[in-house]
Amino acid sequence: MPLAARFVLKALERLSVGRLTVRLPDGNVRVFGTGDGPPHAEIDVRDWRFFRKVLLDGDMGFAEAYMEGFCESPDLPSLISLLLANEKMLGKITRTNFFHGLLLKFLHRRHENTREGSKKNIHAHYDLGNEFYGLWLDPSMTYSSALYEGEAEKPLEAAQIAKYERILSQLGARQGDSILEIGCGWGGFAEVAARRGMRVTGVTISREQLDYARARLQRAGLADSVDLQFRDYRDIEGRYDHIVSIEMIEAVGERYWPDYFATLKRHVVPGGSAIVQAIVIADDFFERYRRHPDFIQTYVFPGGMLLSPSSLREQCRQAGLKVAELYSFGLDYARTLETWLGRFDRVADQVGRMGFDERFRRMWRYYLAYCAAGFSTRRTDVLQAHFRHI
Repeated sequence: MPLAARFVLKALERLSVGRLTVRLPDGNVRVFGTGDGPPHAEIDVRDWRFFRKVLLDGDMGFAEAYMEGFCESPDLPSLISLLLANEKMLGKITRTNFFHGLLLKFLHRRHENTREGSKKNIHAHYDLGNEFYGLWLDPSMTYSSALYEGEAEKPLEAAQIAKYERILSQLGARQGDSILEIGCGWGGFAEVAARRGMRVTGVTISREQLDYARARLQRAGLADSVDLQFRDYRDIEGRYDHIVSIEMIEAVGERYWPDYFATLKRHVVPGGSAIVQAIVIADDFFERYRRHPDFIQTYVFPGGMLLSPSSLREQCRQAGLKVAELYSFGLDYARTLETWLGRFDRVADQVGRMGFDERFRRMWRYYLAYCAAGFSTRRTDVLQAHFRHI
């Protein structure tokens, strides 16, 4: 047994939360933890190089080892949840490679969200192809948290529509009102709002999404009620009764948060309101997250950055926006992501036939599972933040 494996397995004897079953490449099975409470997880280590990767590069090494096929798990979200629950102990056994960490910081800074940089970063994630996303998203083509409202049997598509309807209800939007949507995606919200008699202007910097959304609204007979534009949020014109932005702020980047919130203030009419649906990271983890680019920033969302609840409030205060409500539904996001992961697994062969290799598919699986674990452990949350112009 390699020395790195001996070191990691010895350290796992101190596992304090949950139970972990480890199957080793030589066929041996080891069980760690008391098992008194959840989570219970399993990992099948298929290559001894897994342990060296984890020992040298910590949580990023674990993600990369999974992407390379060095390990497998029948329930990846539960495995990651267990690792998060034991993070303090696990942090003591890793010897994170200084130069690897430095490289990740350098690459993250290269993805700054200038106007041109934003287009490149959005292209890297959203322009993988409408067909790719269409394979595993629900028919509404919504790529943000659904709202289940405690209904165990509610289908994903119905929960996505419920999210849109709650936003319109909280805004108090009425027939004939003008709504600006910053980051209009594939047009799901715009379609719901237009069907209820609102006039929607949507902006995006994804050509793939824009083409899809325009065609969708044309087919629905709503093109006269919706104006979709290829435009950066910093170049918006006019004022609107309401502004909606659903999980777009994650792509803005910390340097540009003041510009984003100033845009909300500048383009909503006096007395008007805005709702921003935002993924946030818990305040306790925010400073470390700021300093160390994570798996998602490195592999999935170049240039991305989450706010914390406190930083969200502070940005609103600086922009002159009054926070009317912060509505939290993070566990609904965990359910949404687990549903997406199941759907993605069912179409993995089709994804492969589209030209995406095994490493990409494993990266995407890890991304969905990693996010689900973050929400289920409350490391991350999703908020609908309701602002008023003051």
